[in-house]
Amino acid sequence: MPLLDDLSGFEFEDLMEDVFRNLGYENVRQSNRTGDEGRDVLMEEVVDGRRRVVIVECKHQRSVGRPVVQKLHSAVTTYDYDGPKRGMVVTTGTFTDPAEEYAEKVGTGGSEPRIELLDGTDLREIGERIGLDLYNGRIEVLCDETLRPTDPTGRFDDPVREAFGTIENIEVAELPAPRSRVTFQPVLTIEARTDAVFETSVGVIHEIHEKDQLTLFADRGRPERLEDSIRRLVHENWHSSTGLDEDHFGELFDDVRVKHFGQTETEYKEWAVEQLRNAHTTTVHYTGDNNVDYEKTCEPNRSDVSVQRITPIYLPEVRQTTHLQGYSYPLEYYAAGPSRVTTEDGIRRCVHCGEDGGGTFTYCRNCGSVNCSDHIKTERWEGTPVCTGCAVTERFALKRKYFYDENNLNAFREEYAAMPIHEKAMENKPLVAGSVIATVLAAVALLSSAGLI
Repeated sequence: MPLLDDLSGFEFEDLMEDVFRNLGYENVRQSNRTGDEGRDVLMEEVVDGRRRVVIVECKHQRSVGRPVVQKLHSAVTTYDYDGPKRGMVVTTGTFTDPAEEYAEKVGTGGSEPRIELLDGTDLREIGERIGLDLYNGRIEVLCDETLRPTDPTGRFDDPVREAFGTIENIEVAELPAPRSRVTFQPVLTIEARTDAVFETSVGVIHEIHEKDQLTLFADRGRPERLEDSIRRLVHENWHSSTGLDEDHFGELFDDVRVKHFGQTETEYKEWAVEQLRNAHTTTVHYTGDNNVDYEKTCEPNRSDVSVQRITPIYLPEVRQTTHLQGYSYPLEYYAAGPSRVTTEDGIRRCVHCGEDGGGTFTYCRNCGSVNCSDHIKTERWEGTPVCTGCAVTERFALKRKYFYDENNLNAFREEYAAMPIHEKAMENKPLVAGSVIATVLAAVALLSSAGLI
């Protein structure tokens, strides 16, 4: 195992922590790297419904003899735990015959802690099983599960139809099928625990005992924590995940893309440890024995942060684009079956001013545009909506009128020319109303000046 031979003892312990986590052990964490009393890694397992602690000694050397196994046996025996416990020695090399004989001997007594031995050959087999690359010493993140990109009980374009259903003057049933793309974004949830105690000559001044959960996008580049709404989408729908079948999803979407996890599990773990160390760092004020006030920055050590579980899953990012005449309307969202978080809504947005939100939007059948109330008018000849962007306009009775095209404008010109004067005047009702009010006010003023009222 040429690569593992190049690791330091501490690096080997880091690697084994990741290995055990991937093998399904729970609460995997390292002991302090000084005075560990033969306990390098601590973890737990559930056997026949009972939780058992496993104490691990990591030996990065060519040959491990009986004294190492005997020391671990003693460490297991004296470990303060109210329940079953066992030990494990793992090495990149081999075990001597006396070491194997001693482990077998202490494993036969019913009251004695059992000691398991894992040598370099065992590590090779484990590496193949969990995706451990023995050439770079890292554990690649392997995942074949995804949240559902569509609601299995509905149509794949239901989100688009729902969005267009809020637009006035459009028939949802007549919409063309949108152009669709799904990108499966890699996501990780990292569960960790921070336990740290800070002491001075006056005693304990600060303690941290916290469980944390970090959920992040894990593609290439620096990990990025999910916004709260997206994080809730992921965790509330995790139970309904499905297999990542690219061929199947290719039958639903025009374009299917799968982004790979950009870093190794070890690198994500290191990132999480630094994030939590920073998050739990605080400045504490205390009074010393001499009644002098002090302040101390309490920053957890790396060994104080234990990454207990790293769970990957894919989060579908769906983009559906509907083309209506000369306009394109994108809708982009993160999907989890019937649930979703919209990141771009290009449907409920005015094509002329970009206004979006909770206002009223109206479709212009003349050009295919969606418009806010400031950019939609009533077409004079046909009495249906038309937008200010495509309409042909002309003033009649000093009021601007809007038409689909020159033909409708010319038709109204002829009609207007034949109108009686009072009908022409009604083409500008506000002007007529204003004239009537002005006439009434003038009459009232005249009668008042004459003393008649």
